[in-house]
Amino acid sequence: MLSSTPHAEAGKRLKAERLRVRLSTREVAQFSQKIAKLKNNPEYSISHAWLTEVESGKFMPGIFRLRSLSLIYGVPFDEILEFYGVDVRDAGKDQLPLGLPRTCLLGPTREETRQTILAPIELRAKVQLERTNLVSRMFESWGEVPVELLRQLDWKHSLYGYIGLKDFTMYPFLRPGSFVEIDGRQKKIKAGTWQDEFDRPIYFVELRDCYVCSWCELDAGHLILVPCPHSRRQIRQVRYPGDADIVGRVTAVTMRIATPQDELTK
Repeated sequence: MLSSTPHAEAGKRLKAERLRVRLSTREVAQFSQKIAKLKNNPEYSISHAWLTEVESGKFMPGIFRLRSLSLIYGVPFDEILEFYGVDVRDAGKDQLPLGLPRTCLLGPTREETRQTILAPIELRAKVQLERTNLVSRMFESWGEVPVELLRQLDWKHSLYGYIGLKDFTMYPFLRPGSFVEIDGRQKKIKAGTWQDEFDRPIYFVELRDCYVCSWCELDAGHLILVPCPHSRRQIRQVRYPGDADIVGRVTAVTMRIATPQDELTK
């Protein structure tokens, strides 16, 4: 394989990591032999000649040797894989466009199940889970949004909202405690008729003192917030655009439909 292939850039990055830790190719080979012995698997072993060819971009290494390099260089394995265009953090997103024909069970990797995120106590005290809000504003007291907490979300192209625990406006379509994806490009209220309630657009709306998700209608300078009939909430009317701003249309939802067993036993 010629050095002009995409593997050449990956090879350069591997070499840069080796130089960063100030190791020769022969020293890397020696460390890899120790790893192979500990793992009781010769596939982890790396030779001086092999590493030289990999760094020159002549071929792509296998998974075991890449793991050895990640351990020797002190670089997370997923970052090493990214050198070759494999982003394991996007695995969940990559599955969505496939359109698999049969229902199946998906779950986190063993590595993900071991990871935990702890929010500062003062943050947890300030976040009002009973109120509907934009996710970014819920965590604005942090220096940055906790992307690791919701790393499957596409922050570059979408907004995300949280339905407060006391907000039953769109129940049962949007249950309290749900997270919704918002397309901020769709701010124009669509008028017309729909085949059923499922086809009717739901909008995320910012009012003067709160947020709300609901069906919407425009009438002579007023925005009418229409709740789901099953929620038994009242229709609201506010001045528009004076007292309301359309954040965008809700395009996806992640919600719980049953109380977990551990909460039932409390």
